Formats: sequence, structure tokens, C-alpha cells
Amino acid sequence: MRIIVLGLSLSSSWGNGHATTYRSLLKGLAAGGHDVLFLERDQPWYAANRDLPDPDFCDLRLYDSLAGLNRYRDDIGAVDAVVVGSYVPDGPAVIAWANAHRRQKLAFYDIDTPVTLQGLADGSIDYLNAESIPLFDLYLSFTGGPTLDILHHQYHARRAVPLYCSVDPDLYHPTASAKRWVLGYLGTYSADRQGTVDRLLLEPARRLPDERFVVAGPQYPADIVWPANVDRIEHLPPSTHADFYSSLSWTLNVTRRDMIRSGYSPSVRLFEATACGVPVLSDRWAGIEEVLAPDRDLLVVDTSAAVVAALSMPADQRQAIALSGRRSTLLHHTGRQRADELVRYLTTPSAQPNPTPVSFSDTAHSRLPAAGSAACGKIFASPGVPRVSPGPEGP
Repeated sequence: MRIIVLGLSLSSSWGNGHATTYRSLLKGLAAGGHDVLFLERDQPWYAANRDLPDPDFCDLRLYDSLAGLNRYRDDIGAVDAVVVGSYVPDGPAVIAWANAHRRQKLAFYDIDTPVTLQGLADGSIDYLNAESIPLFDLYLSFTGGPTLDILHHQYHARRAVPLYCSVDPDLYHPTASAKRWVLGYLGTYSADRQGTVDRLLLEPARRLPDERFVVAGPQYPADIVWPANVDRIEHLPPSTHADFYSSLSWTLNVTRRDMIRSGYSPSVRLFEATACGVPVLSDRWAGIEEVLAPDRDLLVVDTSAAVVAALSMPADQRQAIALSGRRSTLLHHTGRQRADELVRYLTTPSAQPNPTPVSFSDTAHSRLPAAGSAACGKIFASPGVPRVSPGPEGP
């Protein structure tokens, strides 16, 4: 297929989670032989922090305004599908432009579905309005479950289907790092998550003063009292994530409040950690069993005592969970799998009912997918359009 994606950012992962999602998905599309043109609004904060200015798996182009999109009008009319992402600047106008010039499928990829629904209700978002939703042949949602019914019945989405985040196994895999911490957490500070971090990591650390714990991520307030056996890492570049996860005996997954409220919203950290072969302790949210199987691929914990008990689990049992979690993630949650899902959605006739969502944790996972990828052919070479200029690496 030939696909155009208009997204928030591909070139810079600075301050957003969209770039990681797009990179994994588009790399998976390239591995499947599909051609992608990614159109990104040139924003100064991303321009100053570009860590992927020239991807080898798709064609990346910048545009500086709505008027600047017109040079891609012929491309829009020639491709098999156009995908517009959430948080694209001037979203409703971009959607209207894409709809006016496309000849095939038009889809919306909502990487922020709970935020979108709240914003549609209270008028606090400007990247999508309710009037645009029926224009899409396909509404791809980061959140599954009952949210899909809301999109269909309340906002008249023609087809609302889940397209969760995914992991790039070339970047996230076990490394030779020595085990340093019994439990670690990687995540930017969030007030709505901090209570869970305290209950499921800091309190266990207080109860186990002879063990080492770690919290990595920026923006934690200075007034947090960290137990003496909890190490802090302020900034952890993505290139070091695999080593970090591999140095943990267990990692903690903590979900944002809006994602818990909606359910069926796995975090990319869940897949990154399991791909690295580290066993996961996760907070509880509806739909987790649709993604990874509790007690087989990970453990769901509610209390400090449950965490302490898990940390004392024999090494062979801990390793069995780690291996099962990695196996399930590599079978069901890589960018290649998400790309295949996207293509299946895009090639299913719109008149047909939505494909039945897959319960990944219930499907067989006795073998791993074959390794290998293919670079995407850069067929979208509009004359006179500059390539992205390399910029300084982001934080």
C-alpha cells in the first residue's frame, strides 16, 4: 500500500510520545513492503531537538503552514490511504483539506483517545471536532473496549477499532547489563500517578531497606522524600532504556488516571519492558487481560504487601514470567504486528462490520516471529521540496 500520514512528530521524540509510536508503526509498514510519506508541521521546539531527522523506513517531509500542504495535494489523491493523527496543529482544517483531496480511505489515528473524548465534551481540544469524525472511514484508537462504542454511537464514527502502541524489538531487547535494582520504574512525574508509585515502589522500599530500588524520569518535585535505598535518575535517553530494563529484577508499570478510567489502554512502557525480558508488576486496569495474561505474562498488584511478596518470588518463577511476557509481546505487540493490523483494517471494506478485536493473551504463542525488515522505498519525491535538515539531538 501507499499511505500518507499527517502526524504530530516523527523527527523528534522530545516532549511527546507520538514519535515513538509512529516510528515503530512505520518501520513495521516498511518491513511489510508498504510505502509511507510522513508530513510533519515544522515546529521550533521539535526543530531544536530532532533525534531522527532522516528515517530510512519512510519519506519524512516538513511543511510550514496549511498553505504549505498544497504541494502534496497530488500525492494525497494518488495514495491508498491518508491517516491524520491526534494533536496535529490546525487539525480540523488539515482533516478538511485531506478529505477534499483524497480518493481512497481516510483514517484518524487517536494516540490520545481519553483526552480526546474529554476535550470533545468540554471544548478543550483544537485538533479534532465532533463534526469531523463522520468523515473518517476508520477511527483508529489507542483505547479499546467500551470507548469504541462511545465513538460509534455518540460521535458517529463509521468504524472505530483499536490500534494500540507497539515496540520496536530492534531497540528493546535483553542486554548484558548486570542486575542492579530489585525494582525500578521509568516514567516522567505525573501527579495522578505518584500515589501509585509511592504505594507500589516507595513503600516496599521502606519495608525492604537492604534492597535497592530506582525511579528514572524527569520533573519530580524537590519536596518528595525518597527512601535512602531508592536511586534517582533524572534523565534516561531512549538509547539506554534497554540497558536500564535489563538491570532490573522487576519493573513497575503505572497507568495514568484517564487511561485507568477508560481501560483497555496499554502503555508503551509495558511492551518495552517485556520486550527487554524483565518481569512486570502492573497496577490494575480494565482490559489488561486482553493485552497480556496476568499471572503468566505479568503480575497485577494492588498493595505494597503484594509487591513485597512478588519481590521474594524464586528466581525460576520470576524468569518464567519474564520469558512469557517477552514471548507474548514479540508475537503480538511489535510495530510489524501493528502495521499488519492497520493494513487489515484499511483493506476491509467499510460496509463490513468491524473485525472482532483479538484477545492477544489468549492466542497461541508457541513461536517467535521471524526477524528481518525492509527499508521503505521513497516514492514520494515531490520536486522542489527540501528534505528535513538535521538538528541537535533532543534531551
